[in-house]
Amino acid sequence: MLTPEQLMAAQKANMETLLGLTHKAFEGVEKLVELNMQLARAALSDSADTAKAALSVQDAQALLALQAEWLQPAAEKAVAYNRSLYDLAQAAQAEWVKAAEAQMSAAQQNLHALIDTAAQRAPAGSEDAVALVKSAVTAANQAFEQVHKAARQAADIADANLQAMAGRAAAAGKAATHSAAKASKTATRSKGSRRGA
Repeated sequence: MLTPEQLMAAQKANMETLLGLTHKAFEGVEKLVELNMQLARAALSDSADTAKAALSVQDAQALLALQAEWLQPAAEKAVAYNRSLYDLAQAAQAEWVKAAEAQMSAAQQNLHALIDTAAQRAPAGSEDAVALVKSAVTAANQAFEQVHKAARQAADIADANLQAMAGRAAAAGKAATHSAAKASKTATRSKGSRRGA
């Protein structure tokens, strides 16, 4: 059995963990708000620049060229924003996992101490029952470790998929910019050839 001092220490540790996680959650929200404010400022500035540039355009070809010029940076900014969101989520998840692992470790230690105390106080001949309980606890711990490893592998796969998706998005943005620039040049040439005719 746990003593009152052990129970108080466990409650204190749990409260400290809860307060620490609450603090980390607020830090994560602050970082998300800061990220979104930076995005809003950049979007407002980009919109103003785009509007000014669009008002100075003389013809459709120049408008296509302007569009091509702004397409690549917009795709890159979207990829960077999504990466930042992912990093914030990963950091928050890491804190929660760390706290959960610490709690699980403490719970395992308390359980082992409880089993050992019970085994010492158990009547003679109950060694088999105590061994069975210890075996069940060990099996549960091993199962937890396997689930934990699987979860980490899934997180690694998700990270690799995000990296691949970011690379494909950047490549698509470059391809779209190239296509728009090519279309603008083609339109300019065809307009020039019509004037010469």
